[in-house]
Amino acid sequence: MNLVKSTGTFGFYTIISRLLGYLRDVLIAIFLGTSFLADVFFVAFRIPNTFRRLFAEGTFNAAFIPSYTSELVKKKTGSQKFANEIFNLLFLGLFFLVLIIEIFMPVFVRLIAPGFVDNSDKIQLAVNLTRITMPFLMFVSLSSFFAAILNSHNKFAAASAAPIILNIVLIGILFFGKFLNDELVYYLSYGVSIAGLLQLVFLYQFAKKFYSINLKFNFKINNKVKFFFKKLLPSIFSSGVTQINILVGTIIASFQASAVSYLYYADRIYQINLAIAGIAIGVVVLPQLSKYVFLKKKNKILLLQNKALELSMFLSLPAAVALIVGSEQIISALFGYGSFDELSVSNSANALYYFGLGLPAFALIKVFSTFFFANQDTKTPFYISLFSVILNILISIYFFREIGFIIIPIATTISSWFNAIILFVYLKNKDLFNFNELFFAKLIKILLASIMMGIFFNYLILFFENKLLYEYNFKSFYLILSAFLSLIFYLSFSLFIKAFKYGDIKLKY
Repeated sequence: MNLVKSTGTFGFYTIISRLLGYLRDVLIAIFLGTSFLADVFFVAFRIPNTFRRLFAEGTFNAAFIPSYTSELVKKKTGSQKFANEIFNLLFLGLFFLVLIIEIFMPVFVRLIAPGFVDNSDKIQLAVNLTRITMPFLMFVSLSSFFAAILNSHNKFAAASAAPIILNIVLIGILFFGKFLNDELVYYLSYGVSIAGLLQLVFLYQFAKKFYSINLKFNFKINNKVKFFFKKLLPSIFSSGVTQINILVGTIIASFQASAVSYLYYADRIYQINLAIAGIAIGVVVLPQLSKYVFLKKKNKILLLQNKALELSMFLSLPAAVALIVGSEQIISALFGYGSFDELSVSNSANALYYFGLGLPAFALIKVFSTFFFANQDTKTPFYISLFSVILNILISIYFFREIGFIIIPIATTISSWFNAIILFVYLKNKDLFNFNELFFAKLIKILLASIMMGIFFNYLILFFENKLLYEYNFKSFYLILSAFLSLIFYLSFSLFIKAFKYGDIKLKY
């Protein structure tokens, strides 16, 4: 496996998906802004979309791939049987979970958005929309099963391209937003579930080369399957801790008007980088790392871990610097149109600034958790993540009345750095990870390149200051130009000081 190329493949399709997601959100910002309807739709969309991120962005992989890979190494028939037993149980479990939530949706929405309770129209609309979007949870979770099958065979393109379908469907609906008026949120909600079904069909077309569905509900749950589900539950929490923190933030933010929308738009920006710097690397590394752990090849394990961590820092640190330096210009240029006014820009930018401070930690959590998962240990990161979420909740609730929604990204960042540091300490204590002799020299060079890029990016922001004002219609062009020039500067400077070597692209791990 080539780490850089595989991450590049995963990252390429992920960036396409995120760029389409940005276009989708620009259209939502134009038609809905941070209004009553926007808040309600984002809650209805956030719930199943959080589960999508929990399952699709490494959580299911964390429990499934190490066990499936070990079965593949032994014999193909064993891996087929194991996969089929997991699919059947997953199908049944998801079906009844969605059915129960649909039945008790009013109670469920009150738990997820308690701030809506005092407004009967708002809570009723949230119930209606979430009922429509909830089937997406089942479709996308089953899609993650087929994605895990493909990833186990080092096939990353289809799995990373599948989310593009959701954005294409929603963008298609939003192009008619002017004619749909208040009914737009209903059409968008139906679009979410339809896209989930299309994504499931799309992935199965690729996965059936390695696995064919064989629905049987008279099966016995053997020890291997029991072991998988014992790993799955804690991995849902530990691998998806950033998303859980965001969901917690959504619940608390529902008590302040428009706060859910401010957080949503800020979240959309930093997630673009996190998808590559943390999620992509974790997904790509896990199958090969699990194989080396099973075969007990310590030198290979050490090399792959250090390269994964190095690549994660190479991608996340400059992005964090850019978000901190230009948070207001980024939000204004990307979303500051139509109903998205200057107050919305200011509040979303403040949230993005604090999320930016936590971006390297979000990436480290994904990478460090993968090291545990490859050793079939999901309990340790689960307990650490649990403490992290509790810390996030305590900080958010304690300071929310005093400083409002901005405490949510602050608390998320603090708890995430806590999570990342404790994960590292446990890895070292359990002798599951060690730095090689080259890592710290590379890290210092990456830090230097990131700081220099930040200075250059800040210069461009000042140079194009008049072109980046809220009132200027083509401000997005100058932001994209500044970002592109800064990226070229960062890559060139990194190559010059050897923070990154061209030869890394060709290395096999």
